[in-house]
Amino acid sequence: MTDVRPPAAVSAGLETTARARTTIGTAEPPARSRWDRAGRPVALAVVLVFTLLPLVWMLSTSFKTNREITQDGTLVPRSFTFANYTGLFNGRSFGSYLTNSLVVTTLSVGIALLFGTHAAYAVARFRLWGGLERYLGFGLLITRIVPPIVIVVPVFLLAEGFGVLNTRLGLVLVYSAFNVSIVVWMMETFFREIPVDLEEAAMVDGDTRFTAFRRIVLPLAAPGLVATGIFAVIVTYNEFLFALVLTSTPDAETMPVGAATLIGRINIDWGAMSAAGVIGALPILLFAALVQRHLVRGLTLGAVK
Repeated sequence: MTDVRPPAAVSAGLETTARARTTIGTAEPPARSRWDRAGRPVALAVVLVFTLLPLVWMLSTSFKTNREITQDGTLVPRSFTFANYTGLFNGRSFGSYLTNSLVVTTLSVGIALLFGTHAAYAVARFRLWGGLERYLGFGLLITRIVPPIVIVVPVFLLAEGFGVLNTRLGLVLVYSAFNVSIVVWMMETFFREIPVDLEEAAMVDGDTRFTAFRRIVLPLAAPGLVATGIFAVIVTYNEFLFALVLTSTPDAETMPVGAATLIGRINIDWGAMSAAGVIGALPILLFAALVQRHLVRGLTLGAVK
């Protein structure tokens, strides 16, 4: 169909259409979107203040004298002192507490990852009687859902019966048992995201099931394994109740329990507690900085098909 309008009318119509498109393309964003862009930095700043202010206050308090802490109340110490840090390692056995935490956390998380990874692979790849593989992960997770105070007495009696009270071995066994449930529950999801065809192709080429798991599946699930290990490390390192009940001397007490001993019946050594908090947080901060890249990869594993 041909346009029967005069050429001038056609040109005017085209100019009007082009002007309308230009106006639509250069229209200012609505006021709501501008407020959103301005509000996000403000909200982020508020969150950072509430998150970082206690840490800054703890770090500042660790360098203050007792007078500045209890009377002056200044944010920045007027005279820096390292007496709070030196006092922790001179007569307070804080070095033993920190060493116990590092040893117990490393061993228990390593054992949990070793056994839990294989169990999670079995749950993800094999069928159990009555379809139990669909509920086994949740069943193991119940051990973490139940409040620790409910089972602390049976755990204490078991530790006493096996003669592992007030020992690092006792804490390693208890923490390993609880961390296995977390490892199985998390790693099962990661293994299910890996195609079975890769293992079958490896077994066609002559690999056994275990060799295919070690050479093919485990490297692909490494980011998820790292992310699982990070959560297990944080939970184990900060655990307080079982360490308090199962240990009684600095030979086996962990850092959270050692920090709690700074609270006396009459007064609280705030400077020493702040220094203990700073020293105790350093291993986790360093560990998180080293594995941050792997944590992001592990959390996003399987998110994009």
